[in-house]
Amino acid sequence: MVAHGVHFAQMPVPIPLSAHTADSLADRFRLLSEPTRLRLLYLLRDGERSVGALAAEIGCTQANASRQLALLADGGVLVRRREGLHCYYTVGDESVFALCDAVCESLTRHIDARADALRPLR
Repeated sequence: MVAHGVHFAQMPVPIPLSAHTADSLADRFRLLSEPTRLRLLYLLRDGERSVGALAAEIGCTQANASRQLALLADGGVLVRRREGLHCYYTVGDESVFALCDAVCESLTRHIDARADALRPLR
């Protein structure tokens, strides 16, 4: 995997999961489980943006966007940069997109399978 030009080796998941590993995974999933955070994250896929620009793009208050972005930054997903009174964010851990893409693909397969199962009923 490559994030910001740095190559990272994929860490094998220990089986069975230790309590610490399970807690860490659950924390990451909780961090990504809020729809506003996901929308903000995906807007940053193309590069750094200010809090104000992100808030305007998704139609939320700057206070709410700032709170959600701070949680993502504190969790290591985003990187924060301050310039005077303005705060800018960029993606710090691009592996979250692979996770989100995998979940989207899984959802698509699930929805398609349900639609196929319902077709004979029509």
